[in-house]
Amino acid sequence: MYSFIDTHTHLYTEEFADDADEVVLRAVNAGAAHLLLPSIDLDSFSSLMDLCRRHPDVCLPMIGMHPTEMPDCPHEALDRMEEILDENPAAFVAIGEIGIDLYWDTSRKEEQIDIFKRQLEWAVRYQLPISIHARSAHQEVVETLLPYADKIPSGVFHCFGGNADEACELLDKFPHFALGIGGVLTYKKSTLPAILQSQVPLHRIVVETDAPYLTPHPHRGKRNEPSYIPYVVEKLAEIYETPVDEVYQMLLNTSHQMFPSLKGK
Repeated sequence: MYSFIDTHTHLYTEEFADDADEVVLRAVNAGAAHLLLPSIDLDSFSSLMDLCRRHPDVCLPMIGMHPTEMPDCPHEALDRMEEILDENPAAFVAIGEIGIDLYWDTSRKEEQIDIFKRQLEWAVRYQLPISIHARSAHQEVVETLLPYADKIPSGVFHCFGGNADEACELLDKFPHFALGIGGVLTYKKSTLPAILQSQVPLHRIVVETDAPYLTPHPHRGKRNEPSYIPYVVEKLAEIYETPVDEVYQMLLNTSHQMFPSLKGK
C-alpha cells in the first residue's frame, strides 16, 4: 500500500456528521498519511478543529474564509479568525480556503477581492502556504495574487479546472505553486487529462478530494471521501505513463514542498 496526502477535504461538514471518524479510518487504511482540512467560515470552524483534535496525527487544519461563505459583515468574522491565527500560527498548515468565486454571484466582487487580499497578508506575515479557490475568476485571482506571490512560500490552486492557457499562466507566474487535481480527472468527458498531459509536469500536481464533492469514477454520484484518492492517482499514472509507485512518491514530495510543516509530522 502506498502513502498519499489528501490536500483538500471537508470532513467536518454536515455530510460527515454521522461517520467522520469512520471516514478518517477508511482513509488511513487506504494509505492516507495526512488529510488537510481547509476552513470555509467561522461558524463551522469549531467542528473542523474538533475533528483535528480527535485525529491529531492525520487531520490537519487550515484557517480561512471561502469566498462564497462571506457573511454580511465579513470583517468581524475575519477579526476573530485572525485572533485565532495570531495565538498559534504553527497550528495551521496553510491559509485556506481563500480566493474569488464569480460563478454564482458577481455583486460582491470587490469585497471578495478585499477579503482575499487580507488573508494573503496573513500568509505573508506568518509565512504559511495558501489554498486558493478560483471559479469563473481566473484573471481576478491572478491579478490579486501576483503582488504577493514572491512573499508567500507556496500554494495550491485548488480544484484546477481551467484550460491549457490558464494552466500555463499559473505554472509560469507562480513557479512555487502547484495545481490541485481530484475526481474530475476521472470523468469521461473531462478535458483535464489532455491539458495535464500536454502542459503540466507531474511534479507540479498534488491530489485532493474536495470531499464531499467531485467524487471520482466509479463512485461518481455518491459522497466523496479521501479513501477514493487512489482512483485519481491511478488515472495520473495512466496519463503520464509512469509507474503507480513513482506517481505516489512524486505526489508526496510535492505535497511536502507545498506544505512544509508536514515534513515534521
